[in-house]
Amino acid sequence: MSQPSFESLREPSSRSVAELRAAVAGPLAQRLSPKYLAEHCLVPLEIDPAGELIIAAGAPLDPTVVDELCWAYGRRVRVVPAPAAELQSAILSVESAAGTTDAATADLRGSDLELLAQEDEALDDLRALASQAPVIKLVNVVILEALRSRASDIHLESTTDGLRVRYRIDGVLHDISRPPRQYQAAVISRIKIMANLNIAERRVAQDGRIRLRLSDRELDLRVSVTPSLHGESVVLRILDRSGTGGVRDLTEIGMTGRVLSSFEQLIGEPHGIVLVTGPTGSGKTTTLYAALRKINQPGVKIIAVEDPVEYQIDGVTQIPVNTKTGLTFASALRSILRHDPDVIMVGEMRDRETAEIAIQAALTGHLVFSTLHTNDAPSAITRMVDMGIEPYLVAATVRGIVAQRLVRVVCEQCAAADEPAAQDLAGVDVPKRTPPRFRRGAGCEACAQTGYRGRTGIYELLQMNDETRERVVAGAPLSEIRTLAEANGLVPLRAAGWLKAYLGITTVDEVLRVTHDR
Repeated sequence: MSQPSFESLREPSSRSVAELRAAVAGPLAQRLSPKYLAEHCLVPLEIDPAGELIIAAGAPLDPTVVDELCWAYGRRVRVVPAPAAELQSAILSVESAAGTTDAATADLRGSDLELLAQEDEALDDLRALASQAPVIKLVNVVILEALRSRASDIHLESTTDGLRVRYRIDGVLHDISRPPRQYQAAVISRIKIMANLNIAERRVAQDGRIRLRLSDRELDLRVSVTPSLHGESVVLRILDRSGTGGVRDLTEIGMTGRVLSSFEQLIGEPHGIVLVTGPTGSGKTTTLYAALRKINQPGVKIIAVEDPVEYQIDGVTQIPVNTKTGLTFASALRSILRHDPDVIMVGEMRDRETAEIAIQAALTGHLVFSTLHTNDAPSAITRMVDMGIEPYLVAATVRGIVAQRLVRVVCEQCAAADEPAAQDLAGVDVPKRTPPRFRRGAGCEACAQTGYRGRTGIYELLQMNDETRERVVAGAPLSEIRTLAEANGLVPLRAAGWLKAYLGITTVDEVLRVTHDR
């Protein structure tokens, strides 16, 4: 009794977690033990009109397992893929409903005094539950599924109905599963144990890290736990440290044409400040790493101060900030100036003190890279002035400012020609030298039905010249500096995005999503 291969199936199971739970509790699944279902991550769904048994599985099944199922049910078996995290959640939910939940996760009733009296005992039970195989497997599956999905972050959010698991894929959050409410505290405690955090502390935020090895990949998970209305919520940031990790070339992150050549010229300067700006998650650190990779030579001494160190770069001295021991950006900068660096990277200019030391470093012959949180490149100048830096110092030290955003890339597997709406293209100055190649992904298994796979950057670059410096020293308003920069060749972020949409790299919708119209 053979069945098509797991990989050859084009359509994954679209059943909800509730439907999967119903299937686990149904008569077909009752022929198998919950341990067997969890071990092989499968759930019998139904018998189709052709008499085949439909099995939802989170991974390709071993032929022996398929033969066992065929024998147990006396039918041909057809396997359909389903999210492993949802299958495990459904199996755990039915187990807990059947009474297999640990006493520590049962509803606590009584007065506040009674709850306080039971706290130590409940914590001991919770620690034991967090170490049980079903909970460990569920957490492992959530992490592995995130890696397979190319997720950058895992969100476990406490709600009135229990945990909600979401992955951030290509910058957008996607709902994945909802583990049983009875396992909410155990799952969060398991993550705390893995990150060496205090499972008894639930009133304050905690930060930690988990180091994992998956085959030949070394992974770091940055863990942030914070109290919320319905319990603790957790966010895990996934960092791949294998090989060069996330350190890529400037062209690989989407920098092209005039911006690329001008930026390469900037990072080759002997001294001064080069800033990269944008909101959180816009790829600023990736751009700085790419710049360091470009100039990293045996004859160049590079020191980086980061919070935290995301990727390790051979040949670069990287210092992690540790506020608990007093090692801040400012204190680290003071120290490394005595280490004879040629290039300094400051993860972020967070305050006046850090900015002042960075400026002194630039004035004494060092090239300094750093980031700021501003919406566009010209705003970085006024932001530094607002931090208390004298305008003449900004004008004397800042060589160039890059603002950036990340847009999702159209999936090549399902891309098709597209005609954007007329109102979306109103006022757009698209190139006339080549015909437009607007595209949109229809959605396929490769892109998880989103139409996008991967991201690329769009950039605007402000290069300081004598005219701009004069206006900065004179205290010119932001609007005047922006107008002057555009007159000198600055291409705004939205215009840079239009070009990539025009070439079919991304879509008009993506450009509108991540940029604003000035």
